Amino acid sequence: MDIILKKDVESLGSKNDTVRVRDGYANNCLIPNGLATVATSSARKIAAENIRQSAHKEAKFRTDATIIAEQLAAITLEYIVKTKGNKISGSITSSNVSEDLAAKGFSFEKKNIVLQKISSLGTYEASIKLFKEIKGLIKVVVKGEGQEEEVAEVAEKAVAE
Repeated sequence: MDIILKKDVESLGSKNDTVRVRDGYANNCLIPNGLATVATSSARKIAAENIRQSAHKEAKFRTDATIIAEQLAAITLEYIVKTKGNKISGSITSSNVSEDLAAKGFSFEKKNIVLQKISSLGTYEASIKLFKEIKGLIKVVVKGEGQEEEVAEVAEKAVAE
């Protein structure tokens, strides 16, 4: 029996794919659970229209994600933390990054932010999943409590010169 999938089914196909399965599998499992419909001529036309519309929406999402990725590339988040030698006390997590990005006008769920474990001072990169394979990268700079004064002194000397 030919069916059109309404949802992605593992090891069978993706949404709007037309696949051939055994009648019992279609009638007893896929169709009653709302995973598929019988592939009639009208259902095939509807599936073709859905594919066309989703391709248009996907192109728009891809363009928007690319623009956001370019904006994120210019962002650097700085954290001033307590240190023990070169190691930091506490940690900087994807929740911290999400909150700071929200303050800058970007709203991302923390599960979409990939940040390596930060255990010492330095510069790190955080990756943010925007759309399928498109990711935005931001810099995360971790400084010790005494270092922000050093940075201010260097900046003042540069302005004076």
